Amino acid sequence: MKVTLIHPPVYINKNGLTALRPSLPLGLAYIAAVLRDDKHDVAVIDALGAAPEQMVPDGDIWRLGLTPEEIIERIAPDVQAIGITSMWSYSWPIVRELITKVKAAFPNVPIICGGEHFTAVPELSMEQSPADFLVLGEGEETAVALFRALELKLDHTVIPGIAFRTEAGVIQKNPRRDRIKNVDELPWPAWELFDIEAYSSNRLVSGIYYGKTVPILATRGCPYQCTYCSSPNMWTTRWFARSPKDVIDEIETYHKKYGASNFPFQDLTAILKREWVVEFCSEVEKRNLKITWQLPAGTRSEIIDEEVASLLVRSGCRSLNFAPESGSERTRKHMKKMLTDEKLFRAVHASVKAGLNVGAFFVLAYPTDEKEDMQATVRLAAKLGRAGIDDVSAGFFFPLPSTEITRQLEKEGKVTYTDKFLQLPIYVHNKFLSDDRKFNEHFTAKQLTRWKYKVVAAFYFNSFLFHPTRVFRILWNFVRGKETSKMESFLQETMRKFRLRKKSPAPKKPALATPPAAQSAASKVPAVKS
Repeated sequence: MKVTLIHPPVYINKNGLTALRPSLPLGLAYIAAVLRDDKHDVAVIDALGAAPEQMVPDGDIWRLGLTPEEIIERIAPDVQAIGITSMWSYSWPIVRELITKVKAAFPNVPIICGGEHFTAVPELSMEQSPADFLVLGEGEETAVALFRALELKLDHTVIPGIAFRTEAGVIQKNPRRDRIKNVDELPWPAWELFDIEAYSSNRLVSGIYYGKTVPILATRGCPYQCTYCSSPNMWTTRWFARSPKDVIDEIETYHKKYGASNFPFQDLTAILKREWVVEFCSEVEKRNLKITWQLPAGTRSEIIDEEVASLLVRSGCRSLNFAPESGSERTRKHMKKMLTDEKLFRAVHASVKAGLNVGAFFVLAYPTDEKEDMQATVRLAAKLGRAGIDDVSAGFFFPLPSTEITRQLEKEGKVTYTDKFLQLPIYVHNKFLSDDRKFNEHFTAKQLTRWKYKVVAAFYFNSFLFHPTRVFRILWNFVRGKETSKMESFLQETMRKFRLRKKSPAPKKPALATPPAAQSAASKVPAVKS
């Protein structure tokens, strides 16, 4: 079967105070690999990799990558199935536009969509777009079954883990498929179908840019149930790890094949079992691999002591992040964040002593936060600065679709699934919080903005006061275009955005918050069957 997989363009906030950058689409590369191994003729159109410097204004944000029209021009006329991914719901307006225009250009070709957005809001996705099928949750086995059924004209209605329209026009959502337990059996991502160099040369990587980069996924899922996290819905609460040998074999292959030297782990919770980490680090040392690797998404702190931290550094780990989210034990309890300051600082002190770059994530303005909770976060930020970690990220709370806290806010009438709501994450690192983007009734938006700057100021004041040479290192690395911390990544990304904006046309009006009738031809659906 001739299949085209599409990685859509992404939204960029030119005003965001963040070092976050889009990166190679790991999930889509896994799907490409399993379809290729199932003997399909797979092509990939990567809007970002094909046009990493093309920024098109869209109101107060920007679209990065190929336009929908440019994507359609690259689709083979004889394509038999089209797959489109969407990891983040904030991209839904542009993904919806892409699906609609692709369907208009190829009305008889089935469009199959997958990723966290479609798993979180399958009904909304099918009501607002002409997508034919959705793959829900972990996608590899479901994608193989669905594409094979489409090719052989088999009964797709019995396939677990998909959503589709019945002949009567009703959206049917089948029960989810069991998680893949032996993840070592999965093929490695089909990176040969992507332009790795385009991402790396433009520093479109997750985490810190240490050189030519390929992302890695060593584990899947997370056993924890944080109220704000999409993982329980996407992955369930089961955690499965690949064997350390398989992960290192993959890294070594990319090192030799692509010249990659930097490997950000995109795991939700990579460091969970001590024996796994020790075996992994020991094997990297044994092979004498000259690589760097990092944990930019955050990791648990429980197993990191001085021995483990030393092993991490010796094996090439350069950076990791912890996610206390709040300095308030009360807020963490509401979040179901299973973390104590004692465990956090044991890991922090061990990591700093070993020479790791360490960052911390904070979520401000959680719905239950009161003055004493915010004060506790300021105190924790200051203490972390004195302890020697390098960076702090303080973002405003935003509710992700289909998470526990979002369901609670829905019951309270504080959430409706409009484009404006879905796009909240784009603005989480804005300079100022606006009243229409807050979900905390104890403060005004201006007050919460001040609390954010108090947290950041408390951290960096103490960091630079107790570690004064950092200021000179940051400035020197900025001049050289080098990154060793998230602050340096932020400075480099800010310069990149500035250069791209100078090349871009004048802004156009924002996209409509509600999809027009042409985009929702499939929206007159009377019921959902599950």
